[in-house]
Amino acid sequence: MFTVNARGIAGPGESFKPIAVERRELGPRDVLIDIAYCGICHSDVHRVKGAAGGVHYPLVPGHEIAGTISAVGDQVTKFAVGDRAGVGCMVDSCRECDHCLAGQEQFCRNVWVRTYNWVAKTGERTHGGYSEKIVLDQDFAIKIPDSISLQAAAPMFCAGITMYSPLKRWKAGPGSRVAFVGFGGLGHIGVQIAKAMGAHVTVLDLSLEKREDGLRLGADEYYQSTEPGLFAKLKEAFDIIISTVPASLDLDAYLPLLDLDGVFVWVGAPDKPLSFNGMLLRTNRRGIVGTTIGGIPETQEMIDFCAEHGVGSQVEIIDADQIEEAFERVVAGDVRFRFVIDASTMAGR
Repeated sequence: MFTVNARGIAGPGESFKPIAVERRELGPRDVLIDIAYCGICHSDVHRVKGAAGGVHYPLVPGHEIAGTISAVGDQVTKFAVGDRAGVGCMVDSCRECDHCLAGQEQFCRNVWVRTYNWVAKTGERTHGGYSEKIVLDQDFAIKIPDSISLQAAAPMFCAGITMYSPLKRWKAGPGSRVAFVGFGGLGHIGVQIAKAMGAHVTVLDLSLEKREDGLRLGADEYYQSTEPGLFAKLKEAFDIIISTVPASLDLDAYLPLLDLDGVFVWVGAPDKPLSFNGMLLRTNRRGIVGTTIGGIPETQEMIDFCAEHGVGSQVEIIDADQIEEAFERVVAGDVRFRFVIDASTMAGR
């Protein structure tokens, strides 16, 4: 084992402080990544605040990691020292069930090992990307193309794949009409990916504050969702609606916006049990579906696609000393559009 500098929470109600965490020595198939940037995900905030339950301390969050390979095990074939690599929400799975064998490790029938706040197969606690380095099996690291910057790539390993996976699954492309509810850390990436896939893209947001950004990043229309008469105007206007907001919505208002065989996709987890008029599903054969991240092959496909089409996160780079302030701004929606931590500042001043 060896120690690295990190930022973590020592216990409930504590603040982020510089701490040292242990990383395992490289096994034959392991790679060591020197982290350059780590994104701050809304789920990090939930975990730190204990909203998700089951928090183990010390807690070092972070599952949007981008950096450079600095060492490899003697059986590693996927990477070489100096390669650029990313890490998302998982660092292992059972690798034996049908889902894992199909490249859908996010649906592992046994257990997929989260990048932080989890127990690895070796028994040690996993610590995330709010740190200087991370060790993991080569199979769960993603190659980062040279044409995308590391800071823009980092949030893609959670936010990017969370958007790419449902857009691919429900066939966004030329002739399709996609709407995003919310234009924040997820929505701004979803708009770019959907546009690059060839879809007609609409944003439905609570305000027009980010309209200029939305149009710049590829939206064809950008509406304030509270505009009187808007939903009547947009009746049966979409094939796919993706909700990126971490709150419940009035499904009886949104479902009529779907055309024949349209789907309403939950990405931002609703905060209350869903309630809706079931007749609205029968009309136009509509569906309500949920999704999460993608598997490792699809995540690689996502970052390659985004690099090829110039898609990336719009980021604010912060020092590790600014993590708590960034958390407050994430909750307030005051970020355009994703915070990334400069990992060179983890040790503190």
